[in-house]
Amino acid sequence: MTQRTELSEALFERASQYIPGGVNSPVRAFRSVGLTPRYIEHGKGAHIYDVDGNEYIDYISSWGPLLLGHAYPPILEAIERELHRGTSYGACNAREVEMAELICTQFFPSVERVRMVNSGTEATMSAVRLARGFTGRDKILKFEGCYHGHADSFLISAGSGLATFGQTSSAGVTARTAEDTLVAQYNDLESVRAVLEAHRGEVAAVILEPIMGNMGLIPPQPGFLQGLRQLTEEEGILLIFDEVISGFRAARGGAQELYGIRPDLTCLGKIIGGGLPVGAFGGRADIMDRLAPLGNVYQAGTLSGNPLALAAGITMLRELAAPDFYERLEAQGLAFEARIRPILEHYSDRLSYNRVGSLSTIFFRPGGVRSNAEARESDTETYARYFRGMIARGIYLPPSQYECIFLSMAHSAEDFDRTASAMDEVLREVLG
Repeated sequence: MTQRTELSEALFERASQYIPGGVNSPVRAFRSVGLTPRYIEHGKGAHIYDVDGNEYIDYISSWGPLLLGHAYPPILEAIERELHRGTSYGACNAREVEMAELICTQFFPSVERVRMVNSGTEATMSAVRLARGFTGRDKILKFEGCYHGHADSFLISAGSGLATFGQTSSAGVTARTAEDTLVAQYNDLESVRAVLEAHRGEVAAVILEPIMGNMGLIPPQPGFLQGLRQLTEEEGILLIFDEVISGFRAARGGAQELYGIRPDLTCLGKIIGGGLPVGAFGGRADIMDRLAPLGNVYQAGTLSGNPLALAAGITMLRELAAPDFYERLEAQGLAFEARIRPILEHYSDRLSYNRVGSLSTIFFRPGGVRSNAEARESDTETYARYFRGMIARGIYLPPSQYECIFLSMAHSAEDFDRTASAMDEVLREVLG
């Protein structure tokens, strides 16, 4: 269990002199788990290796996109082929057309038109602007604990990194922005109804993670998404599904396929870049056609539709389009759950476990987790001790209670056995 960390510590010290907090994304700082971040040198399959030579079974998968594992050969080959042609043109390229066709015809029937962007944050930000332009209304409704990236409107009662650091908002968000952002409770339809009744005719869009993934994994309760669809249709409000996490992971067509809901707009990211930076938003043709150059809602990006990212993403989606892929992915999720479930049940008075497809979370809270409020009751100090014990045994988990475990097709039965063995040891230590 003894690991060398000298090189990671030295890199973090250097980074802290020039990068705020030493990191380019807050959750990487490892502050909530009381460690110095590990600096990763390379990855292969389901394993990553840090600069000190430590090997880990990786359950982050770059926060979702590496469904096929690290350094998947066909994706590397696709990037290399495209790289020799050029890296960026600031002009149209054929990869944009291929990606749009795949998303609209192979995966998401609700997406009749799609526009590429460079991140999930750009996708959600642009979708909200489009909803406001389409409806002529100013306000949006989001859900406490749902995280949609770091645009100002989304940092009101957000999850993910903000939840990790115990913050409910961010400095720099104006009072007017806060006034235009309404908040309801996930899995509580009555809270939505109350907010909409208090602001009748003012709300442009309701945006949510249909499967909450940024307060840990919390599935929708029966009838919640269906009721939300009905309420938004009655009020002429656009329903936006942020499927940056659940898209391509919960099912072939994301949460909307799994639960039989057709949103007006959908936001995607991560997986459609095969590990390279990318995002997209799309939906009904009459809404999307309000975007410039056809309409009066402006959105642009020099690197949108970047050929390198799309070459990787197209290769990824073609693999995911195999007829049996999602049966095999669900089998992975079932195998992982079957291996760890008996261990977790031994501590049912201290733990809960949620899983949908290849996404899951172990909550250090008993009795199940169905809401943001219940997730926040988790024992984060004990989770930090658990994380430290697991990483010392070569198991790389999210450095926050409020994030998901991401499985890949590269994980093996041996990986699951090793993980379960480590989990059994560590939970005996931290829970007794």
